[in-house]
Amino acid sequence: MQKLFRILLSIDRRIIFLVIFLALTVPIFLRMKIDIDVTREVQIFYDAIEALPSGSRVLVSCDYDPGSEPELQPMAETAFKHFIRKKIRFAIIGLWPQGPTQASRALVMINEAKGRYIIENNDTLTVGRDIVVVGQDTIRYGKDFINLGFQSGNELVIQRLGSSITAVFPNDFRGVATSSYPIMSGLNRLADFDFIFNLSAGYPGTVEWVQFAVDRFHVPCGAGNTAVQAPQVYPYLDAGQLTGLMGGMKGGAEYEKLTGYTAKATMSMVSQTAAHIFVVLFIVIGNLAYFMTRGKKENH
Repeated sequence: MQKLFRILLSIDRRIIFLVIFLALTVPIFLRMKIDIDVTREVQIFYDAIEALPSGSRVLVSCDYDPGSEPELQPMAETAFKHFIRKKIRFAIIGLWPQGPTQASRALVMINEAKGRYIIENNDTLTVGRDIVVVGQDTIRYGKDFINLGFQSGNELVIQRLGSSITAVFPNDFRGVATSSYPIMSGLNRLADFDFIFNLSAGYPGTVEWVQFAVDRFHVPCGAGNTAVQAPQVYPYLDAGQLTGLMGGMKGGAEYEKLTGYTAKATMSMVSQTAAHIFVVLFIVIGNLAYFMTRGKKENH
């Protein structure tokens, strides 16, 4: 037995890395599934979106960059599918420079009519950019959704939106006058939105949206945060200032379960769970082998 423990202690670390790599990749290829329990905070967010009537308008603020994409991008994709199914119109902005680009990528990913073009009034409309098709639903840029782009200023941007949206975003991310789009009719200030959905990886993000939008302009706000940031905003959820919270990849997987759109977050949770099991197993075996062999040496 002592010999076995000595062999375990001398295992090349590259073998351990290989095992973890297989634990992360094999479940994806085998399409393995795990049961995901839905927590109260994610259920609150889902219920809030479900309660919005058709035609409601949601402000989506994507305050993250590619570094947080594995955790937050699945939430964005699922939320857009949810909005489209509910016939909710949405406007995208970003307090982070790459946030609006991440949102555009999410819309391209969920589009089910790849590589198609439509000629309308001598204009070429790209499916996935100008038109997004999800199941039986189709939405159009400028009518059902719009991307207003990035604006610097952090929480000051939120404050200015409370007075005038077009003053902060006179043009969309394409450089076209914001006021020329049908979706902007009746959208003059932040309070005209029915809901705010914030995807946040740090500052500025959920904390600022709660402090400067919810508290001041009384617009309900739900959030998706990285696992690191989620504990910071939980007090806002308990105080009723935050209408739902998705924390990390687990939160995204729970949201996918509720909407029925099983995708990246759910599959990643399977891999993550498998990797965690092997990491814990290696820790237990390593400690057990260490103490068993050390005890033998001391006896001699």
